[in-house]
This record gives sequence, C-alpha cells and structure tokens, in this order.
Amino acid sequence: MRLERRTLIDGSDPGVLATELRALVPGGASVATAVAAIVAEVRERGDEAVLELTRRHDTGGTEPQPLRVSDEELSDALDGLDGDVRAGLELAIANVGAVARAGVDPEAAVTLPQGQRIALRESPVARAAIYVPGGRAPYPSTVVMGVVTALAAGVEQVAVCAPPGPDGHAHPVILAACALAGATEVYRMGGAQAVAALAYGTGTIVPVDVIVGPGNLWVQEAKRQVFGQVGIDGFAGPSDLLVVLAGAAPADVELAALDLRAQAEHGADSLVVVLSPEPAALEALSTLLAAVPEPGVGALVEVADADAALALSEAFAPEHLELIGSDAEARAPRVRRAGCLFVGAGSATAFGDYVAGSNHTLPTDGAARYASGLSARHFRRRMAEVRIDAAAAAALAPAGIAIARAEGFEAHATSMEARMRENGTS
Repeated sequence: MRLERRTLIDGSDPGVLATELRALVPGGASVATAVAAIVAEVRERGDEAVLELTRRHDTGGTEPQPLRVSDEELSDALDGLDGDVRAGLELAIANVGAVARAGVDPEAAVTLPQGQRIALRESPVARAAIYVPGGRAPYPSTVVMGVVTALAAGVEQVAVCAPPGPDGHAHPVILAACALAGATEVYRMGGAQAVAALAYGTGTIVPVDVIVGPGNLWVQEAKRQVFGQVGIDGFAGPSDLLVVLAGAAPADVELAALDLRAQAEHGADSLVVVLSPEPAALEALSTLLAAVPEPGVGALVEVADADAALALSEAFAPEHLELIGSDAEARAPRVRRAGCLFVGAGSATAFGDYVAGSNHTLPTDGAARYASGLSARHFRRRMAEVRIDAAAAAALAPAGIAIARAEGFEAHATSMEARMRENGTS
C-alpha cells in the first residue's frame, strides 16, 4: 500500500486538505461517448445487441446463454451452495431486511388553516433492478443489499443482472443469493448494455423504474446517461474509508490497521485515510501498513485534536467513517457527513459490508455531503393527496389568483375564480 503523510496545520482550511486527499486517487477516464453508443445500440436492437455485446465483453467470444436465468438454474445453485455461506447470507438477509423495513416512513396528513387537507402517501415503484458487478469475484452481498431492501420497500418485481463469465454462466453463488433473497427475475448480462436494457427494455427484458448497485466506470456512466428514463441510486466512484483515532488503546490501533487493509482489498483505487492527534498511533500504523500486500492508497494525517479531525472528516465526507478511541467516539453525535458511521473499535466496516444490517451501497467520492446510502427510500415515491372543500377554496383563491396573474397565467386565475363562483363568494 502506498502511504502519504500529511499534517493539518492549526487554523488552516480543512477543505483544502480534503481536496488534496481526494486527489491521491486519480479520476477515471471518460467513457461517455462509448457508453452513449452502447445505449443507443441496445435501444435500437434490444436482445440482439445485448447478446452481441455480452459475447464481445464478457464471454470472450463464446456464444452467450439466454439472457434470463431459469428458475431451475436458481434452484440448482441454491442446492449447491456451501452451508456456511448459506447461513451467512440468511443472517445478512434477515438483518438488512429488518433495518430496511424500519426505514419505510409512515403516511402523514395535515389540515391547514384555510381548511384544505394534504395527505402525504408513499408507494413503491413497480419494478426495480439491482446491478451486481462481476470482475475479480462474485458479490452475493450486493444481491442482499439491493434485493432485500427493494422488497422491504414494497417493490413487487425485483430484477437482478450479473455479467456472465467466459463459460457464459453467471456465478452460482450469485444465483443462489438471488434465490435466497427473493429476486423475481435474474439476467446474465453486465456492462453498459445491461443498464441500457433495463432502462429501455428489450424483447426479453421488461424495463424497470429504478436501477441501483455498484459497477465499473462503464456501468456508472450508463446509469448517468439513462437517469431520467429511470431513477438511480447515484454515481459510485472508488471506495474509501476514513478513521479517526483519538484516545485509542494500542490494541485498537492494530484493529484499525486491519480495517484499513480490508478496505484496500476493494482495489488499487481504494483510498484509506487516518486522522489522529497522536503521533505514536500514526507511527504504529505506518509500520503496520507499510508492507501489506493489498493495493490502494493511504494517507496518515496528524491533526491538532479530535475537533480538528472531525472538521477535516466533515470536509472529506467519507463513504465509511470509523471513530475509534474515547475522544473520537464522544464526537459521534456531531457527525453530519458520512455514508455510514462506525463507532468503536468493535464496529469494523467489514461487518457493515456483510451482516450488520446497514446497507453497504454508500455514497462515494465525497457525495455523502448530499447523498444517502441505499435504503427503502430509493424504491419509494411520495405523492401528495389534496382535498379542498368549498370554504377552503374561498379562503385560498384570492392569494392564488394574485400570484397566477403576476406570472401571466390567466387560465390558472380563471380556474380558481370558478371555484369562488361555485361557492358564491366571487
């Protein structure tokens, strides 16, 4: 792991250093033009284009299997799943489902002073899709995080897509996780062509309303281009972890080193940052991390105190934030900008990746300033139901008419005037 050393000088702007830390991981090259060509091809030729692109990018020239995975294949994959892996996935499904269901807001209603009643009603989208990346390994945990949360939100049809390998098949662990989690349909396809097919539909694939899940730069760019046709969870960049060590015991520092190594396993563009006012802790981490085999980029930053660490963390807006040590943990209630907050040395981010119950699909690249981790809210929409009786119409119309005419919308004004005439108040 490549390690950088930095110091936050007392009184300096933490936002400047946060930008420098982000720049340690270079941005990806633009694939916008190439992705646009793929999206257009899938919109025009449907299944034929998806299969041709799958042959080109996923199966290495081997003829692809049918896009949709059959129920029999899912059942066979589940029957062949290792018992310990199945038990782990079942625990994750139960915990993620409990947290997701807790995030479904109850309906609310308010009666306003003029007499009108506004009810806020929520309803799930009809169809959602979960993109599960391929690449170096299968990710059944991504199936759990997406499918279970969508079902908890009330979505009735939840599709999963995952790229096939050179043998033309999706990984059996992915298929087994789909069967356990309750996916209603599964497709062996990946890349920008999969996102386009889910957004616009093909002969085999019915279009969805929302697409969520991580993926490479091509997948993320495709999600960006189809946004508006469908909803998306966000644009996922490289993964990151920020750890604040303040008042931590030596054993806790060693645990933090393990968490940093775990985060670095996500790939060479993973970014891990440690903030601490304790030089001894930073030196210990430097020694522990200097020779680790995992890729990734790390930065060890000396700060004046725990308050300075919190200020820099807020400017950085990490995907994962760990607070370790009594001084750091005491500041947990003040955290406002983090994808997910882990408090205490026992709260390893690895638990959040799999079985804690929180969702591991989180805002990256500083997006925690304005975005949230995947939740039931991504699969639900809120609608206002308006009921205006005669008395309320009479009370509201003069104000509405004045605004409408100020904007030049005479028909709007006339529409409200008609309600006043109906009520005998004009």
